[in-house]
Amino acid sequence: MGAAVFFGCAGIAFGPALALVLLTVAAEPLRVIVLVAGAFFWLVSLLLASLVWFISVHLSDREDARLQRSLLLLGAAVSVLLQELFRFAYFKLLKKADEGLALISEDGRSPISLRQMAYVSGLSFGIISGIFSIINILVDSAGPGTVGIHGDSPYYFITSAFLTMALVLLHTFWGVVFFDACERRRYGRLGLVVGSHLLASGLTFLNPRYEVTLGPILILTLGTGLWAFGTAGGSVRSLLTCLCCKQEGDSRVMMYSALRAPCED
Repeated sequence: MGAAVFFGCAGIAFGPALALVLLTVAAEPLRVIVLVAGAFFWLVSLLLASLVWFISVHLSDREDARLQRSLLLLGAAVSVLLQELFRFAYFKLLKKADEGLALISEDGRSPISLRQMAYVSGLSFGIISGIFSIINILVDSAGPGTVGIHGDSPYYFITSAFLTMALVLLHTFWGVVFFDACERRRYGRLGLVVGSHLLASGLTFLNPRYEVTLGPILILTLGTGLWAFGTAGGSVRSLLTCLCCKQEGDSRVMMYSALRAPCED
């Protein structure tokens, strides 16, 4: 039973992310590099947030339960802000890399667009964040023991899996919106991304009242996904075209080299 819970929860938490990686990232070397580098940036933000929390706990009264909970809330907020700060730093780095790739390419264009890098970097932030948030829970789910035997909620593992799945997708959507906002200098959208990240993180403190946390976070995930879809240039028509596996009749690409006039003898 423990193995079934382990693999079931792991599939719920990382199934969509694994599918996205295999279908949209794994075949492109540049996207794989962006994915791995993004995970590194998130790990650095986690390290700094952990140092802040560790120092604050050791400088405070450990016997004061209310103070320790307040410090935990503060640590979560600091962690969110550091993640978004490092997302911005990663945007600046990828922007420079995009300009460099365009300079050395034959046609003067980068082989990977900024929107693609935004999507892959958001996915990398989500995957590594999800791994750190659920890895200990998955280890415990393998057994031994029975969840809820002492009157606790028996939905702890499956709820944690759905929350992790939502977190992975949220980071992916936040990456798309965040990069677009930075590129167009729309600071209001940046504030909404940071605010929604703080909201999603804060809602998890209402656990184990899962009906209060899981529903709003899933609604937030759906709304942010629609926002990111529109930001990336998506429309109802393009979505229907994709679902119906149709190809646009006029979607032809002409290389710049084909437009050059032939050399005269």
